[in-house]
Amino acid sequence: MPQFYSRAMSEMFQPEIESMPRPELEALQLERLQSTVSRLRTNVPVMAERLTNHADPTSLSDLASFPFLRKADLRDNYPFGLFAEPRSNLARVHASSGTTGKPTVVGYTADDLSIWSDCVARNLIGAGCRPGDMLHNAYGYGLFTGGLGLHQGAERAGMIVVPVSGGNTERQLMLIDDFAPEAICCTPSFALTLAERLGASARDSSLRVGVLGAEPWTDTMRDEIEERLGITAVNIYGLSEVIGPGVSCETAHQDGLVIAEDHFLPEIVHPETGDVLDDGEVGVLVLTSLTKQAFPVLRYWTGDLCSLTREPDPDGRTHARMSALVGRSDDMLVIRGVNVYPSQVEHTLLGVEGVSPHFQLVVTRDGTLDSLQVRVEGSCVDTNEVEAKLVSSLGISVTVVAEADGAVPRSEGGKLNRVDDQRLL
Repeated sequence: MPQFYSRAMSEMFQPEIESMPRPELEALQLERLQSTVSRLRTNVPVMAERLTNHADPTSLSDLASFPFLRKADLRDNYPFGLFAEPRSNLARVHASSGTTGKPTVVGYTADDLSIWSDCVARNLIGAGCRPGDMLHNAYGYGLFTGGLGLHQGAERAGMIVVPVSGGNTERQLMLIDDFAPEAICCTPSFALTLAERLGASARDSSLRVGVLGAEPWTDTMRDEIEERLGITAVNIYGLSEVIGPGVSCETAHQDGLVIAEDHFLPEIVHPETGDVLDDGEVGVLVLTSLTKQAFPVLRYWTGDLCSLTREPDPDGRTHARMSALVGRSDDMLVIRGVNVYPSQVEHTLLGVEGVSPHFQLVVTRDGTLDSLQVRVEGSCVDTNEVEAKLVSSLGISVTVVAEADGAVPRSEGGKLNRVDDQRLL
């Protein structure tokens, strides 16, 4: 059985910053917020016009008076209309897939890339990785920020990187067996795919730490991954519009994702009114970049639902921590007037004996009536029991269909789409 990194250990990559007293941290944030607003006024005409009637901030509370920036703004100014640096000053660009229209394009100067590397290095060291460890990086490379973001951060942390990228599961299994990496980065659904393919030998692999993200997952799914692979699994969060992976990450304590608050200023706001909520309340995460040069964002509406705490973590980190995502404000399913998140369904299913962690939601409409079907796997599943638990959890009627093992789509390294919403066809 592999030896876990102790969850009592959570070293810091930049301790003088990560444990900075909050009064000093907030003074630094205000200074950097003022610089960001000035950069936007001076270098981004679209933002200068939007900020015409807004005074420069003199306190952090002034941030709430500024307008939100949304993904539609990025698409409306495609490709470089929101950049604060000329193309000649850029070192790299990334972009979203653009599957729903024009991609959202983001840029980085050399200094931006260096800051990004520092943020990811903090994440990896806090998760239990150490210099000299080997990282099997199964995030996709290319325009997606995951692969290169984790790659450069791991190198900054002194790790050895295996740049496998996504897909080709059999080859990934071979390399894990042959190279014996201590850590892996991938989506949680792909971690389960690897565990499934490895079978009984999964816990005998060299892996000790998994840094997993790019899709929502629950503590129940974490337990499943840790039990099957014999690893400590931590949750990493990021989005290309803000920087990429590295905005926040759990430490080995697994008690909230620590936000790099010297670079990203978080708010939680009401999904409908936009009012700022208190710590502990669930709402939409809004992020302001404080040090980005090429592509600074002011109050970017992520659409992700979570809560914040500013209590220090067990090792003395003073930066705010966000909860795991409970869903999204803009892609939640509304079925017969009820809000449904795939993470709710996952949490319920994984608590039922005999149900595998693989599932898919199928939403149909007959006339004006929406119906929800949940596809699960397991030849011995009592569908009546599962339906009863889902009805209790979701508050709407559900039809559960038990299918053969392997029938539900698997992740092959990328994000797994849990929803087949046929109302959109």
